[in-house]
Amino acid sequence: MDNAFGIADKIPENGRIIRNLILGAAHIADHILHFYHLVALDYVNVTRLAKYEGNNPTLNSVKSFIARGELGPFVPRYEGDYRLPDKANEQAVAHYVSAFDMRRKAQEMLTLFGGKMPHNMSIMPGGVASVPTVDNMTSFLWKLKELQEFIDNVYLPDVLAIAQVYSDYFEIGHGCGNLLAYGSYELDRKEADLTKRNRFFGPGTTSTSLKFSGLDPAKITEEVKHSWYADSVSGRHPSQGDVVPDEEKKGAYSWLKSPRYDGVVFEVGPLARIMVNYVGGNPEVKSLVDSALKQANLNPDKMFSVMGRNLARALETKLIADAMVNWTLQLKPGEPACLNYELPKESTGIGLVGAARGALGHWIKIQEGKIANYQVITPSTWNISPRDDNDQPGPLEQAITGTNIRDEANPFEIVRIVRSFDPCLACSVHLLSPKGHDLGKFRVC
Repeated sequence: MDNAFGIADKIPENGRIIRNLILGAAHIADHILHFYHLVALDYVNVTRLAKYEGNNPTLNSVKSFIARGELGPFVPRYEGDYRLPDKANEQAVAHYVSAFDMRRKAQEMLTLFGGKMPHNMSIMPGGVASVPTVDNMTSFLWKLKELQEFIDNVYLPDVLAIAQVYSDYFEIGHGCGNLLAYGSYELDRKEADLTKRNRFFGPGTTSTSLKFSGLDPAKITEEVKHSWYADSVSGRHPSQGDVVPDEEKKGAYSWLKSPRYDGVVFEVGPLARIMVNYVGGNPEVKSLVDSALKQANLNPDKMFSVMGRNLARALETKLIADAMVNWTLQLKPGEPACLNYELPKESTGIGLVGAARGALGHWIKIQEGKIANYQVITPSTWNISPRDDNDQPGPLEQAITGTNIRDEANPFEIVRIVRSFDPCLACSVHLLSPKGHDLGKFRVC
């Protein structure tokens, strides 16, 4: 809407910075959630704690859960490929528990400027509805300091430790080999063009060739050959997009459309942001990635993998948390954080941002002062898209195709690949029943 209202380059500095802080707190909370509470239990054997004999109160609490048969937080799970030594496994379980508190602190940080979490109430056209004060800035920095200590001393070391034990997962789940990022965290408001703004993570594309290319949003299309939508809407730019369901369509198998960039399949997400900026010469990103790769004894191309995605999230979390300190100190209490604007009668707008799961795009068309069309392409639409009009599989489909499964009853390889993308079920699941009938029961990984 900033773009449609003609105010994208006029947002007050406080508004720009607070938006960054809200987004940053959300990213930190989401990445900690992803690794510890959505991914880690694919590598960490919680039930081994049933034989724990130590005096750590956290681990003894987990042990009592297991003894009572209360495995709810730890299932569904598979049996077999758990490789961590006992001490490392116990430490990882303890960190699994402490990560809940860290997520809470990140969410509390967000609410200081966003009002609530999830679905903050503060961001609005023209800036934000909250204002910086010495109190909320101090509280924000205090919680951020605790999170930085957790990221530096727990999160990053845990990811690297698991990566060392499961190093074969740098060879699994490569995907399509193409990465796209919109950019995020604006460092100034001098440029109305979204692709030219000075951002902490810049926009662009790259691939396994590790060559950087700029981003042209005009090259984005959505295709629906294998989606439950009418073929008449296929191949359109999202600004001209439409939703015409066709649930009886032959050959369709998904409610997701297939976003493509210049007709090519692209993966989005933290891996894309990190690698686009790594090959694009972002000094902060390059320094941290090179350090991690040296520690893990890896070449940059190994990032295109299951473990590379997990590592990219951890590295991004550190980069964001460290940058947020200076951003907070740049706030000016007492100065405005939003501006007045007039609603246009006719206009179009585009909003591109790097959400936690990846490139998020919004397109709006305004006619007679009303919203005539609104289209969204979420990160998971890119990553778990079905085959397109040229029958090219989406990134996740390509990542799992041909994967060797050692034990079909316990398909660790598949679930580890899938969860490395952090797919959003809410972005892709439709349940259709006019009378509330049971539509089926499914086990999701």
